[in-house]
Amino acid sequence: MSTTQPSPDLSIPQLRSGLSGPVIAPGDPGYDDARTVFLRGFDRRPAAIVQVADDADVWRVVSIARDTGVELAVRSGGHSTAGHGTCDGGIVVDLSRMRALDIDADGRTAWAETGLTAGEYTAATGARGLATGFGDTASVGIGGITLGGGVGYLARKYGLTIDDLVAADVVTADGRVRRVDADNDPDLFWALRGGGGNFGIATRFQFRLHQLAEIVGGMLMLPATADVIAAAVAQAEAAPEELSSILSVMLAPPMPFVPEEHRGRPVVLALLAHAGGGDDGERAIAPFRALATPIVDMVRPMRYPELYEMGEGPSPVAATFRNIFVDSVDRDAADAILGHLEQASAPMAAVQLRVLGGAIARVPADATAYAHRERRIMVNVAAMYGGLDEAPVHEVWADGVAAELDRGQPGAYVGFLGDEGEGRVREAYPGATWDRLAAIKRRYDPGNVFRLNQNVAPVAE
Repeated sequence: MSTTQPSPDLSIPQLRSGLSGPVIAPGDPGYDDARTVFLRGFDRRPAAIVQVADDADVWRVVSIARDTGVELAVRSGGHSTAGHGTCDGGIVVDLSRMRALDIDADGRTAWAETGLTAGEYTAATGARGLATGFGDTASVGIGGITLGGGVGYLARKYGLTIDDLVAADVVTADGRVRRVDADNDPDLFWALRGGGGNFGIATRFQFRLHQLAEIVGGMLMLPATADVIAAAVAQAEAAPEELSSILSVMLAPPMPFVPEEHRGRPVVLALLAHAGGGDDGERAIAPFRALATPIVDMVRPMRYPELYEMGEGPSPVAATFRNIFVDSVDRDAADAILGHLEQASAPMAAVQLRVLGGAIARVPADATAYAHRERRIMVNVAAMYGGLDEAPVHEVWADGVAAELDRGQPGAYVGFLGDEGEGRVREAYPGATWDRLAAIKRRYDPGNVFRLNQNVAPVAE
């Protein structure tokens, strides 16, 4: 946890006088709500939370942080698994008031401010039969998920979120507001596509939109055996690229839609989305239904935004995540997953398997800062529980699962990393990717103003 104290040069009255958006400080009404992030266990107390209204507000705050050395956190949706959307004693740039969305339906693009959530953006574009792929959670901010890469329901068909990023407006450490694209600051544009928040505060993105009036998708819950898990992964890999699958192996939760006799027993909770829809979608999903008698089957033709309307439940107090890439999940690996789930002590534990490939893999590995284009399966190990004091036991469990599934080919997705140290960040950005990011960091943020992230420090002169 950060122990940074407010800089003596940070004057809250002066901060307020120079900004259009509200500044919320300790003791102000609403402070506790304003400082709360998705993982509520990150109980940090910023000196100021600035709910910025526009680019001018952002560059003023960035300039203050640069000149005073005060710690600067940036929050879009606040879902950082490392708690990077908040800090102790510093300033939080809260983008939640910047929610403008300008859709060019004829040109198939949209300019979106980064305070929007994935659900809000998807609902607005979906009303016109258009979509950009984000993740699988409506309340995630489009700022963080885009800068990390974006692996979601449309990934195999249309690629990562960054593969549909056309341009961005970014406030860099020198206080400039830059319009960045393939022709303007191309190195910075390369770094933004997967390099996280290391290079500035993105205030607006221009995304490519795809025609997507209807999908076949939803949740399918199957009883989990080693054979069913391995077969589900194999089927997800063999499916047409229009079908993206997120398979979570877990103990069935005590939710109203889960029959009582299955609660607490191992299941595969499959979130499926076929971007073609219609009869092709039904044919692609039929093999999953044939793996075992479904416990819950909510898969149907629907508008794409309906996937984000399924509900998320309450945000957890604390969570431990481990993320790796693997190139296969065979029966032995599936059996190991089930064995570890039996040993989990967290109220909610899961091993999530995201089958990749398709459009993701057709982009060259060096085209963006997301360098793991060839990896076939992303594994997310998750334990959610009641307080940070419980973390050590759940970290041991999560480490054990990841270690048993790992086949010795390092890799990580920066969007799902917790506070795991530089070594793990380097696994997200291997070799030449790290070197290029560090060089770009030195050019645009030599003082490491933007350091509350999965940090790539500027390379030494």
